[in-house]
Amino acid sequence: MSEITQPHDRLFRSLLSTPETAGALLRERLPPEVSRLLSTEPPQLVEGSFVEENLRPYFSDRLFEARTISGKPICFYVLIEHKSYEDDKVAWQIYRGISAFLEQKARENEQWKRLPAVLPLLVYHGALEWRIPNEFQALIDADEALRPWLLNFRFPVADLGPIPDRELSSHARLRAGLMALKYGTRDPECQMAALDRIVTTLAEAPELLLPVLLYLLTTFHQLNAEQMRQAVRRIKPEEESAMMSQFAREILSNNRPEWVAEMVRQEGRQEGRQEGRQEGRQEGEASLLIRLLQRRFGALPDWARERIAQGDCALLETWSLRFVEARTLEEVFPEGAPN
Repeated sequence: MSEITQPHDRLFRSLLSTPETAGALLRERLPPEVSRLLSTEPPQLVEGSFVEENLRPYFSDRLFEARTISGKPICFYVLIEHKSYEDDKVAWQIYRGISAFLEQKARENEQWKRLPAVLPLLVYHGALEWRIPNEFQALIDADEALRPWLLNFRFPVADLGPIPDRELSSHARLRAGLMALKYGTRDPECQMAALDRIVTTLAEAPELLLPVLLYLLTTFHQLNAEQMRQAVRRIKPEEESAMMSQFAREILSNNRPEWVAEMVRQEGRQEGRQEGRQEGRQEGEASLLIRLLQRRFGALPDWARERIAQGDCALLETWSLRFVEARTLEEVFPEGAPN
């Protein structure tokens, strides 16, 4: 997978990109007897993924290296499940990830004598409560007398659903990201009821505003352009124009034509308020439409720019709706394209 296209994956990776946030997750969600063994130094991210490519729409992973208070190395394999329901074979996926990492470590040093300890942690944000046994042997069909001799490991599960929003984390950045993930798989009514709480939490971690709003854009299907704009104004008003343009580019891959029209209208209203005239509104709508068209089709020919400059607000909205499904620039302006 050349780029991160899965919205849960993208937010999860962005959220755990800083050692401090990863450290907060480990301290708060690992068993106490494990977390109190960790040194005060934040864990370091090990680049790469150990999830098989065909499973990446359902899982994301992060691997962190840390030290115990005795100085021994320890690794934490953090897996997040994106399904809206629990997977009864997740222990197999955790095993495959840990095994792939240890095989890599063995190849890197053929003279190894000790491998690092690897502890898994599952983060689950599905709509249903987690009820699957959290140990590998739950997958094994064996007589009870054999079990002490068989491979086994346990893994703690951080099920976000039952956790009250304010108790998701004491770390502001982690709490904001986990809250967005918690509601990303919920029904639309539940999502919209939580929207204000998510934005309020984001005000405590403004650096996460863009990745979280991009996540909400693709998972909260009743969210509209004005609600996104209000969230940006509340937290980073100075970045409103840049972020709304970013959201406009994002919707090109999400087939939501009503968003395009609404974005164009909102841009025009904003420009009109600033300029205090009808011409300002049209200029704002025209400016956003040009940016969207350039994103899709590249540099615009003179005839297309002239057509946009001559269009009124109604025409600009019509063109903005057409371009979502248009395969060529001429399909956006059938009445004005050159022969």
